[in-house]
Amino acid sequence: MNVLITGGAGFIGSHFTKFVVNNYTDYQVVVIDKLNYRGNLANLKEIEGKTNYKFIRGDICVKEDILPQVSEADVVVNFAAETFVDRAIMDASDFLSTDVFGVYNLLEAIRGTDKVLIHISTDEVYGSLEEGFADENYPLRPGNPYSASKASGDLLILSYANTYGIRFKMVRPSNNFGPNQYPENLVPLFITNAIEGRPLPIYGDGQYRRDWIYVMDTVRAIDLVMHEGEIGEIYNVGGGNIRTNLEITEEIIERTGASKDLMVFVDDRQGHDRRYALDSSKIKELGFEQRYEFGKAMELTVNWYRENEDWWRPIKSGEFREYYEKQYRERLSKAGYGE
Repeated sequence: MNVLITGGAGFIGSHFTKFVVNNYTDYQVVVIDKLNYRGNLANLKEIEGKTNYKFIRGDICVKEDILPQVSEADVVVNFAAETFVDRAIMDASDFLSTDVFGVYNLLEAIRGTDKVLIHISTDEVYGSLEEGFADENYPLRPGNPYSASKASGDLLILSYANTYGIRFKMVRPSNNFGPNQYPENLVPLFITNAIEGRPLPIYGDGQYRRDWIYVMDTVRAIDLVMHEGEIGEIYNVGGGNIRTNLEITEEIIERTGASKDLMVFVDDRQGHDRRYALDSSKIKELGFEQRYEFGKAMELTVNWYRENEDWWRPIKSGEFREYYEKQYRERLSKAGYGE
């Protein structure tokens, strides 16, 4: 099988790429990634030189970049996306471009063929749930520009399936964490800040709830959908580990040995969804079982960031630093914590 992976140098995409390259040596895997601030070829270093792997720098928003690659693929797995809520609140333009127009380009590239698009979405498209769990038929109620852009891409895919008969499978994972995650997300930000002795800025009251899953469990779920999932179906992938942001912070403090004095409650972000929760019955019926218990997964993650400072320290001294100053300096100052 010829597999094209878009956004394959990012967090989940790189783990999936390595999994496929290493486990299916008879597959030809091509990765296309524009290598923006979250794309990092270091994430794919271990498969450099593999005969069944090829990397091409390109952007799904540029038709000329993707058409030749899509034409040779049997399956297109789309991880390419702008993904971080805080940045979308600052400026949503890139999110609309990649998460909507980029998806449109992929759909146009496979229209009229029997190729399969496996699209990686997010649980955030369901919006905030006061109680209960969202299954795949739950209404889409995105609450911020990021989730709205992802929901738009999802709906575009559904419309192309209905109108043109394109073949797709869709995966909506919950909050992922693990090695190689860009340190603006809560878990890697707080782990690396704790290691550095920097403040851990907690939005609002810290009681925002998310369903957490280890990245390698998500990778195995996507692999299962690729091989066993039905065309035209959507699969939720939740971890069953609903934790508040405060609980996650306390877990990281305990595992890093950092001082609780680093915890700083700061002004909340706009439109902050209170709770996400997925019903993952459908993927389990397909045969999915998690392998990583939450505590063990967090231990593996903390240890990875401890042992790989050469990966994240250069990141935190570059573009990230400018973003961090915009996002947190005023908040931390108002909370009485100067940095």
